[in-house]
Amino acid sequence: MGMTKPDTKVRAAAVNSLIRTFNGSKFSNLELDSSIKKHGFSEKDAAFFTALYYGVIERRITLDAIISGLSSRPADRIDQRVMEIMRVGLYQLRYMDRVPDYAAVSTSVEMAGKSAGQYVNAVLRAYLRDPGRFDPGKVGLSGNALLSYRYSVPEWMLGSWTEDYGRKAAESIAALACSKPCVTLRTNTLVTDRDSLMAELRSAGAECREIEWCGEAVRLGSSGPVGEMAPVSEGRAFVQDCASQLCVKALSPQPGETVLDVCACPGGKSFSAAMLMENRGRIISSDIHGNKLSLVSEGAARLRIGIIETRLQDAREYDPGLVSSADRVICDVPCSGLGVIAKKPEIRYKDRDEFARLPSIQEQILETSSRYVKPGGTLVYSTCTLRRRENDEVVEEFLSKARDFKPFDFSFGSYSSSGGRLTIFPSETTDGFFIAGMKRAN
Repeated sequence: MGMTKPDTKVRAAAVNSLIRTFNGSKFSNLELDSSIKKHGFSEKDAAFFTALYYGVIERRITLDAIISGLSSRPADRIDQRVMEIMRVGLYQLRYMDRVPDYAAVSTSVEMAGKSAGQYVNAVLRAYLRDPGRFDPGKVGLSGNALLSYRYSVPEWMLGSWTEDYGRKAAESIAALACSKPCVTLRTNTLVTDRDSLMAELRSAGAECREIEWCGEAVRLGSSGPVGEMAPVSEGRAFVQDCASQLCVKALSPQPGETVLDVCACPGGKSFSAAMLMENRGRIISSDIHGNKLSLVSEGAARLRIGIIETRLQDAREYDPGLVSSADRVICDVPCSGLGVIAKKPEIRYKDRDEFARLPSIQEQILETSSRYVKPGGTLVYSTCTLRRRENDEVVEEFLSKARDFKPFDFSFGSYSSSGGRLTIFPSETTDGFFIAGMKRAN
């Protein structure tokens, strides 16, 4: 057999990464980074690999429905590797205009080998004979089944969003789950300002623009690996979505105060708090994942923050040493992540039963952490999910028991809370997010 062609190598790497991801070994962002490093891809090949890998994850429900309509075998009887090869091939045919059809088919057949190559060839060529018959308006579906096919989001998830926020919002959330997410930087105001940061980014050839309603935010356009940009690697900015930045603004930490960030990793909210505090005061950044606390310490050092101390701690477990010790406490709790599907597309394939245990964990963390708030202090609860059971209902349950806490309202630009709660739906400039602000009585 001859040497594998370079373009087949990239596609084969995508197939292998998809297998690893769906066998549960790695999160997509970690698998992406390690695979690009392992293969030493050029910038062009890395971009193609990323588009294939994330694209197939994102469109898997639609791809599988098409393959099932074309295949002589049921999907659950197709070998996993062969199935991933067909997904990668079909994704190119359906969603990548710049890839020639012959290249998508021939490389897929080559990857499949002699035994399965004919079958892969037959399925992909059957698609090419009439691709239009798989357009959403022609597949005979309606309701959530149609939206699931169109946006590759599970029907149960669409049903949950419809029940919580209405049908129009549900479709909007699903559509944005298929969009290319923006990367947002938070200016390190300890060492620079937003205008200077943008000037530096532009002089280095990066596209960027300000987000008016989020004062320290810079939205990046097309760019290479963000971590390798000098302003990021040298600590003049760090990656943080606007919604996450607004969460810390709602907390409103002041210079000289003591702040607890009880689920801190990888540290973005602690970093933002330190900047609002002008690097004066004390921030305790704790987390249950000890292996990730180094990210907080390293990030603080890179950003020239000197007031953060890290601590290994399960936020559910009460620490009497922290009682009434903090001016402000932030609980950005573990959640189902339904607001960040565009960035983590594999979330849409999680078993819904995994989400059932989350509210009790969230309630425990909120109740325990509330004890650390000083009289007159501030408590903020947040998630990056869109699910009332993990958001509004957790806060309602807490407030029904904690009589000394009352909600407070906050606003940023066009975003305003109601009853101390703000649900941020995904948009071109933000993730989906939930923020609740509460004050403890004096």
